[in-house]
Amino acid sequence: MPDPNPISRRDTLRAAAGAAVFAGGKVPLGMATTEFRKHSNADLAREFREAGIRIIQLFLTQTDSNYWRYNSRSDLAGMTPGRASEIAGIYRSAGMSIHSIGVYTNLIHPDEAERKANLAYFEAMMKVGVAMGVRVFISEAGHYRPDPPVEGYHWREDVWRRMTATGKELARAADAHGATVLLEPYFEGFLATAKRTRMFLEEVGSPRIRALLDPANLLEANDLEEMFQQLQPWIDCFHAKDRKLHVVRGVGAGQGDLDYRKFVTLAAERKPGVPLIMEYVGAETYRQALAHLRGVVRSAGLSEA
Repeated sequence: MPDPNPISRRDTLRAAAGAAVFAGGKVPLGMATTEFRKHSNADLAREFREAGIRIIQLFLTQTDSNYWRYNSRSDLAGMTPGRASEIAGIYRSAGMSIHSIGVYTNLIHPDEAERKANLAYFEAMMKVGVAMGVRVFISEAGHYRPDPPVEGYHWREDVWRRMTATGKELARAADAHGATVLLEPYFEGFLATAKRTRMFLEEVGSPRIRALLDPANLLEANDLEEMFQQLQPWIDCFHAKDRKLHVVRGVGAGQGDLDYRKFVTLAAERKPGVPLIMEYVGAETYRQALAHLRGVVRSAGLSEA
């Protein structure tokens, strides 16, 4: 019986060419500065340069720029445009690019005044980014636990409506500053699955609000293929950490149950050029995670960008 779906010679050549391009693909690797709290920016730039790190995700956690507060906000009065530009120059003069700035304020808080204050803080961070020449900002939806507890709080209809409205406000602020916000899903939060994140992004409906995929955050909820299937069009950055199944605490790359070779392969194939930013590691642990990730990249037939 003849093959009902014959593959033409052109298809074969096209597939072979695609495989050759993929096999020679380059994966950009970077590092989040979050846990390097005992370094000044100049010290950290020297440390990363020696390690061959050329991309950073900047969190304002260094000794001379200690402003970052997870799920909250801080007073940015000391982060003047001149100081912001100076910090960015420290990294760039060491041969590094700043891909994005970490914000991670609380966007889901039910109190309107608190939410507005957090949105104002987010916009202030955008202004810091503009002074640094950085236009990409990352955040989770934020975390809120009612007291007394409310079962299934994150899944309530009123919470969904409030969050989508907040997402649209954030999109307007981003548009005003020429910025893009990448939201990171997490299995214990509002953006608990890849599908829910995709539905949220579709409802907000702005090119200014996109996704950062951290597969370790969705390990309990989705397989890697599902994550990419749902979020591929929106992904502008990856986080490269790890997690054991059935455990909340994240760990450095290679210390958990994530199939890193499959992750790196899918990232290079589906989102070429999008950086993998290592996190959950600091001065004592980042070299091990970096060596693991570089080894996985090589074993997948790829190279570091």
